[in-house]
Amino acid sequence: MKNGKGFTLVELLVVIAIIGMLVGLLLPAVQQAREAARQMQCNNHLRQLALAAHNVENSMRTFPSAGWGMLWMGDPEGGMSWGQPGSWVYTLLPALEQNALFQLPADGQLPENPDDVQWENAVTVQQTPVSVFNCPSRRPSQLVGVATGSMYNAKNRADPAMKGDYVANQGAYNSRTGYPSPIAGPSTSDAALMRKKEKSWPDYTSNYTGVCYMFSKIAIGQIRDGLSNTILYGEKGIDPRFYTDYQYGDSTSWPDDSCDFSGDQHARTIRSTYGGYYKDDVFQENTYHLPKQDRLGYTACNQSFGSAHAGALGIALCDGSVQRLTYSVSPEVFHCLGNKADGKAVTLPQ
Repeated sequence: MKNGKGFTLVELLVVIAIIGMLVGLLLPAVQQAREAARQMQCNNHLRQLALAAHNVENSMRTFPSAGWGMLWMGDPEGGMSWGQPGSWVYTLLPALEQNALFQLPADGQLPENPDDVQWENAVTVQQTPVSVFNCPSRRPSQLVGVATGSMYNAKNRADPAMKGDYVANQGAYNSRTGYPSPIAGPSTSDAALMRKKEKSWPDYTSNYTGVCYMFSKIAIGQIRDGLSNTILYGEKGIDPRFYTDYQYGDSTSWPDDSCDFSGDQHARTIRSTYGGYYKDDVFQENTYHLPKQDRLGYTACNQSFGSAHAGALGIALCDGSVQRLTYSVSPEVFHCLGNKADGKAVTLPQ
């Protein structure tokens, strides 16, 4: 019974129920607001990477390449063009106000002839996270478990090491296949012979249709379909099982098997936009490499563009702008967005 000084038990239960309903309505809104903020930060990271790539292109007349393969660590003596053994992730460091980290392995020797400074300090570089390479919706900027092993110009492949969440656009491979078998990078003896011009530097220009791959040297003038119609960088798909650890003995986890500062192999820092091929002007679709949202146990994520965001992933176009690309993009449009000079006019789907 009411005594005029408080609530009855029924009234108290009603108030608690109302508060519970309000909290239930409020929490999803708060989570959506937080995810919107994280998505905005992720877009900003992509924009910074694209602008940094343009700074490199302005200086070197080529966009950064994917390096010389996973057994080569970044080396400042390799410069910032296709002679750099590290991936585009390492090459962008000076343009991202990380020149001290870029210069840390400097030993005055060419990459194929490292001394103890390069040998030791290259490991330190691998174990230095840089926040601009990580999507806040997926994982913080931290060291994660990777595969160990030997390298040509570093003491070892560090474990744990820095890993990023963004990849460069390699386009499609040739005309009818998607992702090629991994290309082995040169040995130190091969690199020395190439430096002396006693052996040719690898040239995969006819293999890939995108803007970044091993030993690539793509200039703005070669992107004939238009900078605003060609993907430069984007988010990469990852099976959530491999966000923070590499699964030894599991071949499906290879995209996260070593530091992103080393040269590419196994689709760690470059991904394919293969969506099929043209036969008699009719596009033959293939959906395997279409962008995918991260999904537990779905290893196809590991070879595709994708992200932890719902609905769409972020992509940076070659003009430096950042857009959202829906996972339901058609194979043909996606294929053309990754091809820098196919003469196909495409409109980015909204």
